[in-house]
Amino acid sequence: MTATQSFLERVQQIGETLLQAERDEPVTPYRACSELRDQLVSRIGQLAPARQGASIEAVLDGLEQIALCTPRTGSRRFFNQLFSGRTEAAAAGEMIAALLNTSMYTYKVAGPHALIETVLTQHMARFVGYEHGEGIFSPGGSLANLAAMIMARNEALPNVREHGLDGQRLAVYASGECHYSIRKNAGMIGLGRQSVRWVEVDDRGRMMPEALDAAIAADRQRGVRPVAIIATAGTTVLGAFDPIEPIADVAERHGLWLHVDGALGGSALLTERHRHLVAGAARADSWTWDAHKLMGVPLSSSVLLVRERGMLEKHFSEAAAYLFHNDEAAFDHGTRSIQCGRRNDALKLWAAWKFYGDEGYARRIDHLFDLARYAADEIERRPGLVLTCRPESITVCFEAVGKPSDAICQSLWREQRAMVGHAEVRGRRIIRMACANGEMTREDVDAFLDTVEEVAAGIPDGDNAVERR
Repeated sequence: MTATQSFLERVQQIGETLLQAERDEPVTPYRACSELRDQLVSRIGQLAPARQGASIEAVLDGLEQIALCTPRTGSRRFFNQLFSGRTEAAAAGEMIAALLNTSMYTYKVAGPHALIETVLTQHMARFVGYEHGEGIFSPGGSLANLAAMIMARNEALPNVREHGLDGQRLAVYASGECHYSIRKNAGMIGLGRQSVRWVEVDDRGRMMPEALDAAIAADRQRGVRPVAIIATAGTTVLGAFDPIEPIADVAERHGLWLHVDGALGGSALLTERHRHLVAGAARADSWTWDAHKLMGVPLSSSVLLVRERGMLEKHFSEAAAYLFHNDEAAFDHGTRSIQCGRRNDALKLWAAWKFYGDEGYARRIDHLFDLARYAADEIERRPGLVLTCRPESITVCFEAVGKPSDAICQSLWREQRAMVGHAEVRGRRIIRMACANGEMTREDVDAFLDTVEEVAAGIPDGDNAVERR
């Protein structure tokens, strides 16, 4: 047996141990940070690298211990984030990509993976309705949003890429429920965080087009230059979908770039039953779409799509004769990315999409939406729970009567019952249940809600807790 074969067998063994632990203990035992650090040190030695290297056996033993202490996002008791579960084909693609260790900047280095990225982004663009669009993989939705905001800034201020900002007062418009990356990105690209205008939302958390139009008009009267509108398809907490069609009308009327942050909700494009939520998708100038959320692909696998082919190269290309040799320029994706070295996030999505097919993915997304609606129905049926609002996508927000939501979430984690997060909606602290694991069933939902009620019963009543209906 070669050293490589032995190494792969040990890695396989670690994977099997991890999967068995996940079956035996769906929630990793709770440990405070200091306790976890002490436990790891007792088992594998100091966490910091030493002057002298260790054997590969010792390193693999350490990796096994770390894996066993890591929160189990593949478990059906994990409702904490907008990703969960595991797709075997995608996981295989991720592991093989790590072994290949290609970078995605040129065809010369990436080979078939450059073709795969092109095929996938064109396939996704067609779902948006971009018949002549293009795309690029990005390390997460926040950076895809960043790239879109850079393009919007450059289009609004044609000289900014060469000469920088000139002190103009600028504004970007987003829903009050948008992702925090919008404000963060505004600060990073020189617009300033205070340039972001939080547009009023309705009682379901959707941007109000009339409020957007009024905000833009008011800024123009004050001498502020509007730059872009960012709509959200699937807000982080309520899962709300801003109405793209009327927002696109506003964007056209004012001549503004429209970007849709569909990191969560972009997957609704895959299903006939839920595509109405993103009606008007093709009218946006750009889209963010995270495959690592509802499509079950390992983190990270995010795509930025643009309606007009050539727009990415226009705003991100730089000459580098040592790298770009123009042998296969159409597949030198580094000319269209904000990065130089870029990991291969396409192969795992390709493997998953080959496994599911378009129809399989449609069934998966429909199942997740149906699961959220079932959870909402079940919450409304139980007198000890109160639904915050009907879910529009896969997040379900609710409270337990008389009990503080944050204490419930903490107890669920400490008792190894489930992992779920809390958030704030209209000034109330609520439990946010994310139905993102395609393997979850109604029985898993029932078990989770049973557990919430059991844990809540042992928690003292809290201030500002929701009252019985």
